[in-house]
Amino acid sequence: MNAQFKRGIVELCVLSELVSEDMYGYKIISNISQHLDVNENTIYPILRRLTKEGYFITYLEESEKGAPRKYYKITDSGFKFYVELRDSWDEFIGGVYEILNKGGKKNEEILRRFRERT
Repeated sequence: MNAQFKRGIVELCVLSELVSEDMYGYKIISNISQHLDVNENTIYPILRRLTKEGYFITYLEESEKGAPRKYYKITDSGFKFYVELRDSWDEFIGGVYEILNKGGKKNEEILRRFRERT
């Protein structure tokens, strides 16, 4: 995936992971990396910054395998921020699709239209 595309959306993905349940960092990374090419160097700075900004709180929970895990929980202000960011994303991506779909929804259709022009 294009790095510039990814940079703008990973924060929203992190917030989305925590809307329905509290999670520890590795679980967040695992879930997101099933769909996007991300790693801990991408996710942990976002988690630290959003925690510092008051969008998450953290707590430790004992683990069956080793040391206690640090869990992230979205706060009320974090949820409000998520909704605002999601609304902005939906509006943005809707506009982008409107523009892109003018050329056709499939590569074959785009190629056919281009050939008709030349």
